[in-house]
Amino acid sequence: MMTRMCSHGRLAVGLIPIFQAGIRRWRGLIREWSSGSSCDRRSVSGDNRVTKHGSAFARFSVMASEAEDVVIAIGGNVGNRVRNFMDALRMMKKAGIDIVSHAGLYESAPAYVLNQPRFLNSAVRAMTRLDPYSLLQVLKGIERDLGRVADGIRYGPRAIDLDILFYGQLSMSSEVLTIPHPRIWERPFVLAPLMDLYNTKLADSCKIWSARFERARHAWELVGGEKQLGQESLKRVIPLGDKLWYWSDKTYVMGILNVTPDSFSDGGKFISVQDAVAHVQALVDAGADIIDVGAQSTRPFASRITTEEELGRLLPVLEAVGKLASLESFYLCVDTFDSMVAREAVKSGVHMVNDVSGGCLDPDMYRVVAELGVPYVLMHMRGNPTTMLNEDNTRYRNVSGEVAQELCTRLEQAESLGVPGWCIITDPGLGFSKTAEQNIDILQNLSLFRSGLAAWSLAASKGPILIGPSRKSFLGKICRLENSSDQDAATAGVVVAGVALGADIVRVHNVKASVEAVRLADTIFRPKGSHYKGFRNTCHYQQAEIV
Repeated sequence: MMTRMCSHGRLAVGLIPIFQAGIRRWRGLIREWSSGSSCDRRSVSGDNRVTKHGSAFARFSVMASEAEDVVIAIGGNVGNRVRNFMDALRMMKKAGIDIVSHAGLYESAPAYVLNQPRFLNSAVRAMTRLDPYSLLQVLKGIERDLGRVADGIRYGPRAIDLDILFYGQLSMSSEVLTIPHPRIWERPFVLAPLMDLYNTKLADSCKIWSARFERARHAWELVGGEKQLGQESLKRVIPLGDKLWYWSDKTYVMGILNVTPDSFSDGGKFISVQDAVAHVQALVDAGADIIDVGAQSTRPFASRITTEEELGRLLPVLEAVGKLASLESFYLCVDTFDSMVAREAVKSGVHMVNDVSGGCLDPDMYRVVAELGVPYVLMHMRGNPTTMLNEDNTRYRNVSGEVAQELCTRLEQAESLGVPGWCIITDPGLGFSKTAEQNIDILQNLSLFRSGLAAWSLAASKGPILIGPSRKSFLGKICRLENSSDQDAATAGVVVAGVALGADIVRVHNVKASVEAVRLADTIFRPKGSHYKGFRNTCHYQQAEIV
């Protein structure tokens, strides 16, 4: 029995061998890339393998035999920019794009088309088995799903923009895709995030990455480098509440509220809701920018309470604080290492999470923080409050370097589980798993601690650092003061030293004294136009072939 076929059907059947040949050729190319060493340069000419059937390849999803290291730029200036970014990250993960690390988040003035809203910009390093054209198709699909108009104004407003900057060691050009992206080197809002993704391990292990970042460094310096940060054209920011927090304009003061019966300094003073709310108002009146509320004591040898007990202490206070007329003048932070408490606190109006364990005491903390999308203070501690000061947990050969190294491991885990690097604040953990001498060593070498974070990424080393020296026992030991309440002057001294050495946030009990100390320290050590106090060159660039 014969079947009649129209001309369109014959054309479609005739194209099948072409498509199949194209796929076989593309798979062969993928195998060729995968067989090379991780740092070999691979180049595909626009005149042979890619452009011949480039438009046809875009219809197929071909998986590489091995995952490739890619860099994707993210931008957007329409709608809820932060939510669009977070949604794009989640959609990329579902599509087989596993994000390794995040650049900082930048707000930038529009380029090319000037009469439009300000942009948010960032970038991510990721691993994917999608071939370049399939990756392009996935990213374009995400753009469409998030509301980008296909035929919009070139360089004009868009909800989200996802560009492939690099794909492994590939250099290629076709009608629809050029890798590396051809306009990387002229755009400050691309260069700044690209620089953030650099780390010292990449420099040591891969010449091609060293070459890329060396070129990025030169291009970044040509457009103004770090000096342009903080200007209206480009600001590094953190999403905080419904605002963008420009955290490097001054040193921020975090006031402490412990609604616990057993905290080392003020345990039992603010148990009642009325007393707690009155103390919050007093801290705000004294100049606190952030209020850190804790319902679980983390003093040495403190016992862990149940989630229900912690929430029972915390939630009534948060509800009452939420009714303060001054609420818009400060941010709320919850001091907890319990992910369920963190989730409920954010539901009750808290803007950030402060975790003294750095995610080590609750395996769900990173996933919960990723879902919540709030800033996360990742602090260093070994063990738990009952074991943190034992001999094993206070043994270091180089305390500043080892603390930074251990935090790099936690940063890697947090980012791999979806916590954007731009939301992370690092804290070396004064008083936690450190002796008095080790606390002083960390303060003396705070800039070295910062530079040590570059082993994970420059973004981490450029991000905000929080220190919490307030009324810690090492101050009493040095100043010969037995009562913690007598240590506020000593705390103010450490605050000034911390600001001079690069701290961005100080967590204190006596806000008034610390605000005065911070104002003086900022005037001396953070003059107008200076954005990275105590920041040293954390990157050792190597000369290599430029891609």
